[in-house]
Amino acid sequence: MSVGGLDLDTWTIVLVVVGGFVAGWVDAVVGGGGLVQLPVLLLVPGMSPVQALATNKLAAIMGTSVSAATYYRRVGPDLRTAGPMAATALVGAFGGAALASHIPASAFKPVILVVLVGVLAYTLARPRLGTHTELRWSGNGHHWAAAGIGLVIGAYDGLLGPGTGTFLVLACVSVLGYAFLPASAIAKIVNFATNLGALLFFVPYGAVVWGLGLMVGVANLCGGYLGARTAVAKGSAFVRVVFVVVVGTLICKLGWDVLHG
Repeated sequence: MSVGGLDLDTWTIVLVVVGGFVAGWVDAVVGGGGLVQLPVLLLVPGMSPVQALATNKLAAIMGTSVSAATYYRRVGPDLRTAGPMAATALVGAFGGAALASHIPASAFKPVILVVLVGVLAYTLARPRLGTHTELRWSGNGHHWAAAGIGLVIGAYDGLLGPGTGTFLVLACVSVLGYAFLPASAIAKIVNFATNLGALLFFVPYGAVVWGLGLMVGVANLCGGYLGARTAVAKGSAFVRVVFVVVVGTLICKLGWDVLHG
């Protein structure tokens, strides 16, 4: 079957659709869906790393739009935090995407692996992290911190991508002082902005494989809707557990890839 100019067999289509759904659920709960979805897209015959990254953004923005809307209705995230963070994240993601075509694919996984090990160690070392919201700053200090986080993580999302939602959740919890559930709600709004910023570069660049991206995006959207509703129903304790499991699993997977790559 021809999808977006690529000749795909049935099993490849099933793989990317299932991967998109799982990525949407994981991303909605705790972020990091790209660490499921991007490797799946990289397995598609004929896709370059830049095409996979760009197509991943198209699928991801469909999922984050639905999960962000679900969180907004059911959690009511603080837009005074999400607003400045999303604005700088969009700018950072555009700049990161502009650099993405110059970064060799072999450099992606070791960098992500090192960062994830640090994330997991920090989370496990602080068992009460993210159980309650206790903001570190108020007023302009809080807004400047949120904007700085958005710029840095937005640039990472445009440049590499996988794990962005996870890093946003961690930053909202550890730096700003939110509990895991409201942190996930804010992260989805910001993640939508980072995906949009990257697409503003990738679409004119011609890197998006539209047919495949829309197919995976529908699956991601369904997973995102279900994941957001699950997180809201279960609360911050559940989100923290999923966070630790997802990060630990991804460290094992990426470690294996790096050692045997």
